[in-house]
Amino acid sequence: MKRLVFVYCLSGAKCFDVSANIEVVKGAVLGIEEATAYAKKIGRQIISRPFINVSIGMRGDPHVRKATITNRCVRCGACVAECPTNAITQDIKIEQSRCIGCGNCESACNSGAIRFYHTHGNLKELLEECRQCGAEQLELHAAVPDSDSIFKEWSMINEVVGDNYVSMCLDRLHLGDSYLKRRIKKAKEIAGGRFIVQADGVPMSGGTDDYNTTLQAVAIADIIMKGDLGVKVLLSGGTNSLTAKFADMCGVAYNGVSIGTFARNLIKDFIHQDDFMADDEKISLAVAIADELVIANIGEPIW
Repeated sequence: MKRLVFVYCLSGAKCFDVSANIEVVKGAVLGIEEATAYAKKIGRQIISRPFINVSIGMRGDPHVRKATITNRCVRCGACVAECPTNAITQDIKIEQSRCIGCGNCESACNSGAIRFYHTHGNLKELLEECRQCGAEQLELHAAVPDSDSIFKEWSMINEVVGDNYVSMCLDRLHLGDSYLKRRIKKAKEIAGGRFIVQADGVPMSGGTDDYNTTLQAVAIADIIMKGDLGVKVLLSGGTNSLTAKFADMCGVAYNGVSIGTFARNLIKDFIHQDDFMADDEKISLAVAIADELVIANIGEPIW
């Protein structure tokens, strides 16, 4: 996490969305601090410190599950190549801190050896500790049908963060257009003007850089914006270097672009090298790649 944040902070990213894990939050904070110090070496100045957003989710949402490998595994290695975060080791073990629950391993497994689990402890206590460690914003991944449990968690999030933005990540897998808008209206009644909607086209699907991959991200944002709901909208779920361009072509308004899988994949070969943080040339190459993605979606950063 530290290295990923380090690179994209240098390229002008404005916010980093991380899991509700104390060590992950600390890693993001360290990445921002080291990027701020390193920026002077490459003639940049990070004037506006990026925000750190912590995401939590409801049971059934893919963003908050973790994969595990059962004894049905035949050790073929098919899952290893498909993992976007290198969470599966060569000896077919899962590093849980790297797993994002995307399901690529399950799709690649012909033996049915992949299962998923969710963990929930004292969530409010955990989120408060995340804030103490450097997180400023919270997001609820609410792509499940159960509204009662969603708004119980949503109210709790708004108690923990009363002085900054809170966001809700929504897609249309379980929600029709009308129900989607009703859920947004109810969420806004609780959060008020601090409310951001992460319009999740197809969760964690941004592996390919074409218009079709990002189509649903733009489509769901269009539905929300046409609903005149008075909320800020981030494009997500299948986002890539063409997302902002495609939204502009379609005349779809938006307030930002959230990029996960695609952004990680662009630089993962660099940041997973042991000597990355000590090699200025590798850092320069990774930052140059990240620059192109950031500029394509939010324009030239102002240093």
